Order: sequence, then C-alpha cells, then structure tokens
Amino acid sequence: MERNGDDSILAHEPIADSNGGIAGETTAVLSANLILDNVGEVALALDSDGLLSWRLLEPLRSDRSDCCGIKRSPLVATSIKLADVYAVEFVDHGLIPESNLSNPARCLLSEDSQIYHLVIHGVQTSKCHPCRCILDKYVFSHKDRQICQTWVNLINSRLDKEMQRPKNLLVFVHPKSGKENGRTTWENVSPIFARAKVHTKVIVTERASHAYDVMLAATKEELSQYDGVVAVGGDGFFNEILNGFLSLWHKAPYPPAPADFVQSLGDYGDFSMHNTNERGDEGDSGTCYTGDGSQLLLPKEGFRFGIIPAGSTDAIVICTTGARDPITSALQIVMGKNVPLDITQIVRWRTTAESKVEPCVRYAASFAGYGFYGDVITESEKYRWMGPKRYDYAGTKVFLRHRSYEAEVAVLQVNSEETHPVEGGNQHRHFRAQRGLNKRQKVICRVNCEICTANPAVSSQSKPDSQRGEMGWLSFKGRYLSIGAAIIACRNGRAPDGLVADAHLADGFMHLILIKDCPRAFYLGHLLQLAKRDGDPLNFEFVEHHKETSAFTFRSSGNSSIWNLDGELFQAHQLSAQVFRGLINLFASGPPV
Repeated sequence: MERNGDDSILAHEPIADSNGGIAGETTAVLSANLILDNVGEVALALDSDGLLSWRLLEPLRSDRSDCCGIKRSPLVATSIKLADVYAVEFVDHGLIPESNLSNPARCLLSEDSQIYHLVIHGVQTSKCHPCRCILDKYVFSHKDRQICQTWVNLINSRLDKEMQRPKNLLVFVHPKSGKENGRTTWENVSPIFARAKVHTKVIVTERASHAYDVMLAATKEELSQYDGVVAVGGDGFFNEILNGFLSLWHKAPYPPAPADFVQSLGDYGDFSMHNTNERGDEGDSGTCYTGDGSQLLLPKEGFRFGIIPAGSTDAIVICTTGARDPITSALQIVMGKNVPLDITQIVRWRTTAESKVEPCVRYAASFAGYGFYGDVITESEKYRWMGPKRYDYAGTKVFLRHRSYEAEVAVLQVNSEETHPVEGGNQHRHFRAQRGLNKRQKVICRVNCEICTANPAVSSQSKPDSQRGEMGWLSFKGRYLSIGAAIIACRNGRAPDGLVADAHLADGFMHLILIKDCPRAFYLGHLLQLAKRDGDPLNFEFVEHHKETSAFTFRSSGNSSIWNLDGELFQAHQLSAQVFRGLINLFASGPPV
C-alpha cells in the first residue's frame, strides 16, 4: 500500500476467483480524496464489481446554503457503474479559486495552485423520456498529477476489458437524408466518439448508391480493420449499406416456394444454395453464421452495424432503441450495445409478365410493401425538395387515387394460429363488433426479450421440415390496395405503435398483411387506427393478417405497382421472400421495459 499524501491512498487489492481463491491477476482498486466540481471534497473509490462511488467529506463553501441555522449541501449522485461510463479524460491544467475551498480542501488544492482533472463521462436514462440516454459528466480535481493519471489508466484498463466496445468504425453520412441534416447530425455526435477514443473513418456520400458501391468494392482486409459500419441517415440509407454488404458476404438458398411458382420459373426452378459472395472463400472471416440454411461470413468477429437517425421515419432506430434520438444511438454504439436483427431476403424473378427470369437478390430490415406503400414512395420522389412532408403530401394524393392491384400471394403457414380470420357478420360492417374484447394480447419486444434472445438453434426455421410445424402453403388471389411484410413493428412518427405492434426484432418471422380492395372510407379507418396510439389497424374485415410466417411468394397481374424495401424502390412482377433469424447484429440495446 502506498500513501501519496493528503489522505490519498493507492491500494492494490487481490481479487478472489469464483472458488474463493486468489485469481492470477490483481486489479488495482484506487481510493483517494479529491475535489468533485461544484460539490466539495469526496472520498473516491472503485470496487472489484465495477462500481465507482464517492462519499462527501466537506462541501465547497460557495455551495453551502443556510436555513434556520442548518447548513445543507446540494443533492448529487454518489456513484456510477463502469458499465455506464463511456469515456474518461485526463486534463492537465486548470485553476480553482480559493474562495471555493473548504479548509480540508486547501490541503489538496493550495491557493492558485496548478491542478489536474479526472473527467468521467457517463450515461444515464432521461427521467422524462425513459428511452433516451443523456450525457453525464463528473469532474474530479487534485494537485497531484499522478493521482489523476492513475485513475485514468485504471478506469481505461477496466473499460478495455469490455471487448464488445468498438475501437474502429466505418461511418457513412448521407448529407441529403431527412431534412438534409445528416452532416449536422454527425457533427453533433462525433465528439462522443472522440471522447470514447473510437476511431472513425467518415465517408460523406456524394451520389445515389455511393455507400452501396463502397461496401460492394470493399475487400475482407479493408473491412477487417473495423468493428462495424455506422449509417448516419434513414432506413433507406441503411438498406443501401446493408445490401452492399450482404450481397457479398451472405450465402443462402433461394426462398422456398409452392410447386406452381417453381414450375413457372422453368430452368431457374433450382432453389439450392446460391452464393453471391464471391469473396467468401478468402479464408476464415472470424465468425460464420450457420442458421436457417444460410451462412454469413463476417470480416471479423463481433462485426456489427449501427444507425444514427437522420432520416424521415427512422423506424429501425425507434424499434431498436425506443427513441429517435442521435445522442442515444451514438452512446449505445460507443458502449457496444448489441441486439440481433432479422433480415428478409427478397428475390425478384421477373420485372414484367413478359420478361425473362433473371434472379435479383435484395434484403430488407424493416418492411417490404406493395401497392399503396410503393405508390407513396414513387410519388414522393417527385417532391424531395419538400423534405419529410413530401410523404404526407404524396400519401394524400395516393389515398385519393385509391388504386388497387390484381395479385396472387402464397404464404408459408407455420401454425394453426398464424392467421386471424374475421368473425362472421354483415358484410357491410367494416369494423368488428366488440373490438375491445376481440383484441389480441400484444407482447411487445423489449430489451432482453426472451423470444429474441432464445437460442436460434431451436427456432422454427432452424428445425427440419418435419419438426417445425409447417402446414404447407396458403394461396390468395384478388385485388389488393396494399401488401405488406413487416419484419419488425415499424414504429415511426406517423404510426406510434407501428404496423404490427407486437412484431419482434429477432424471432425469425414476418407478419404479412393483405389489404383487400374496399371503399375509400373503410381504408381511411384503417389508416386512422394506424396513426393512433394503442390503435388496432389490423382489426378490419378487409385486412388479412398472416402472423409469424417465414416465407411468401408474390405474382402480379395486369397493371402493377412497385415494391418499397425499407424506403427503397424495387420493381418486381414476380418475387419470393424468406426471413433469416438474427442475421446481423445492431449497435443497440432494444427498447426499455
């Protein structure tokens, strides 16, 4: 044990192992008296469980208040877990006025002496918005440089042992995303990465598909330098980066399909394993995802994706953090939070009824929609100068147009309760009677969700056909206002509960929603319920909700719409789709309980 003067003690305490013995390494546990900014002299300690705590010894004179002769000190926090510390800094200059010093503190910091600062940057949950993370900072001071430097070294050493925290990131910034504030958003959060000593290579995109082309051209050696890729933009921008990555690194069979669908493809009816990953044989890529009949070869172990919201809807961020807040997302990225995310593979076989079969693979992380959803995106492209308001304007125009499309859809049925048929009754009754009694119990996906964190090896898709309870294909043909496949809940500013409130992030299923042709007023009722908190947009006679399906196929007839994949346009006359459970990992923690 060393005594560094002024009651500052540096103790090296051995840490016991799980059997009660002494572990091979000793962890330095520091105990010292320092001055906490705006509080006073405190005894600071760090225990073996990673709890940084301090005890007030003497308040600063300027912070005392008298009431009826009773002297009080300000109410402040007395501890922080290292798990909630995202950075620690050493500042080697500064002065503290004598008037702010109590008598004992003068022993630590003499008048007009050079002092040194230990700055702890932490994270805490907002009391007003439990889904948001806010910045927290504690400044400790001492005249002994070694005391402060030792604290910095010790805390950094402990933080470095948390291997999940990233060190190097590739960051793509979309300057035109949302309200064209992508660059400003990054400038606001970049100091967080600098303080946390996370090195970032920033690429500001200059054209459409710029990020896609960079990811497509990146070699394994280049990507292995990074712990992950971060998108500063919206869902469409993330989709661009995701497709550029998975088109090279994901190996999977084409989606399953019913017999008549396969026969229509002719020579392309072979749905065996295909591989767009031309670089997958470059050697061991660190980890290999082997579930759901696919392989994902990562550039390095623990490679993840992140999103800092700067888009028009930011549904993926809202569903994975609970808040559309760049600070929250940035903090969860630097602290290495992790949540698995389902990804849907979509294969276009024909662009028109007359075109040749030319398989084209795309991926979606949140939503794939046809009809109304595709028409809105197509219309909104004409009004990009309006910013996010273009979706409201385009949506109104498309709604008034009220166009339906002829299509045939086949759904892979997983269990007997996957569909929710409408009870009988008058066909003119557009809303179910006793709606409150018929509402399904919604199990919302939250942080540490038991469904999403279950072992993927026992998921329904990982099981052989004879074990996963598949009941074959259900086919539907008719006119539809919209067809939507929700991979996650798809919460956003226009749909606070999302399209499917109880969809999960990584359960290996999609929710297929077919909106049959109906009077405009009835469809308006569906949209109003969608825009309402605690609404029930799926509880209508003209809505078919096929819950928890792993695959579906689609064929259009006559005039066609266009598909909307995470906000990106995708022309397809005939396609098939399947979901892969937890295919990627996202820098996020999941919405709080």
